[in-house]
Amino acid sequence: MLKKTNFKKNRNQLEGYSPSLANTAPSVPDSLCTTCPECGRVTFSADLKETGMICPHCGHYLRIPARRRLLGLCDEGSFQEWDAGLYSKDPLNFPGYAVKLKSSRLNSRENSAVVTGRGLLGGEACALFAMESQFMMGSMDSVVGEKVTRLFERAARERLPVIGFTASGGARMQEGILSLMQMAKTSGAVKLHSDAGLLYITVLTDPTTGGVTASFAMEGDIILAEPGAMVGFAGRRVIEQTMRQKLPKGFQSAEFLLEKGFIDGVVTRPEMKETLVRLLRLHKGGNGYGSI
Repeated sequence: MLKKTNFKKNRNQLEGYSPSLANTAPSVPDSLCTTCPECGRVTFSADLKETGMICPHCGHYLRIPARRRLLGLCDEGSFQEWDAGLYSKDPLNFPGYAVKLKSSRLNSRENSAVVTGRGLLGGEACALFAMESQFMMGSMDSVVGEKVTRLFERAARERLPVIGFTASGGARMQEGILSLMQMAKTSGAVKLHSDAGLLYITVLTDPTTGGVTASFAMEGDIILAEPGAMVGFAGRRVIEQTMRQKLPKGFQSAEFLLEKGFIDGVVTRPEMKETLVRLLRLHKGGNGYGSI
């Protein structure tokens, strides 16, 4: 049988042809560059790290992995992780959930959607947690609720203030009522910490939605947010379809919430550590930065 290759003229070596290169193509690592979801411009990932994951072209705030956020915020070498061994399981044998958990662990390199621990900010000791958006969009399951609860209980025992960075798509549907129960569980732990007379500061990052917004994210004594962060319970489209009304421009943005009195301030990333240190020192009765 005749084949197309029978009529193909073989190229000689003088033409610079190498059979070993025939099926290869230029390979660019996925981590080399990052595309801004707002303006679509491409930036070297190394340059983004220098700007604090803020797009140099349009100023859009890109998401920061939880561990990198905590290590970058705390004084060098001071962060000590708590409950690192807790990991998400599949209690309801939900179809496909085990595969998603495995994929999330590989993508985020975390065992769960939150990282908790203790660290120093400007020499001030505090307990901290940060939610991991790369782990099933930071959704709250039984392990997230357990780790956050343990953090508040331990912070109450050790007389530590708590600083939390939230980023979540809400309660994780694959765990059903077990996930929804974490709203009451974490709220009870926040109340225990508050009754001990201790400070709780929340920093809302993009996005903070659903059951996390309806529980510990909005229960801080002081509630801050990053510029442009989307904060809400239900999504914009769901609300519009339910109310049959068009929502105002900028609805559910950090700036909109500040205007309506739902949060206490919008703080940029370069100013975040200084602001948190100042609040911690004010709570102790001292102000190392002079007047506010």
